[in-house]
Amino acid sequence: MAALALLIVGGMALVNAIMSEPDKKGPATGASPSGDGGRTTPSSNETTTSPTAPLPLVIRVTGQPTTVVVRVADAGGKVLANSTLNTGDTLQFKEAPLQVVALNGGSLQVAIYGRVQPREPNGQRAQWLVKAR
Repeated sequence: MAALALLIVGGMALVNAIMSEPDKKGPATGASPSGDGGRTTPSSNETTTSPTAPLPLVIRVTGQPTTVVVRVADAGGKVLANSTLNTGDTLQFKEAPLQVVALNGGSLQVAIYGRVQPREPNGQRAQWLVKAR
């Protein structure tokens, strides 16, 4: 019974997060510009990957600053990132499954397991799902 209640509450929280504006609190994780080679990995659950294995998710802001929310795509829905990213910022994630929502999908270049995703329309909300391998 408790598991069902957690599943329902988690699902409702996920739907609310996707359908509403993100909190204006400080970012859950910082992002550093990719120009200096700095990259942020918001996950504290580091997984071992070989040097040639592509990461599950890499987000680069190539257009205007935009708000990005990244959650673990499970019943818990842990928020890994919820911040406004600036032009040039890069986020990398070493875990999956993930759900990504951006207020302006056209500002981002999203690579899932090394494959750059089709560009989303500028100015429109966009979503991506990164499945576990």
